[in-house]
Amino acid sequence: MPVELTMAEQQDVHVVSVKGRIDSANADELESGLIDLFSKPGDRAVVNLGELDYISSAGLRVILLLAKRARQNAGRLVLSSLAPQVREVFEISGFLKILDTAADCESAMKLLAA
Repeated sequence: MPVELTMAEQQDVHVVSVKGRIDSANADELESGLIDLFSKPGDRAVVNLGELDYISSAGLRVILLLAKRARQNAGRLVLSSLAPQVREVFEISGFLKILDTAADCESAMKLLAA
């Protein structure tokens, strides 16, 4: 199953929903679809991973690259709605210690507003 991205704007925040699987076959596609989220200083984004079934190390690399770009541009990235199997991958990799996460999109928006 390919990865599907749905993008929207809500209160000056990029809201991206990711559906499917992220692996080495489509990680580059995901990167090119998301990298412009932080093209301007101060950009903020929520990446909803609630419908993500699987993420490989290639997908983790893309998320880390995105977080790095956000920091470089004085922006902020929050991941939301991590499914249990995806949360486990983020936990094992140590990413939950370095990335902002929220239980759902509403909580993520509140976190960005603070």
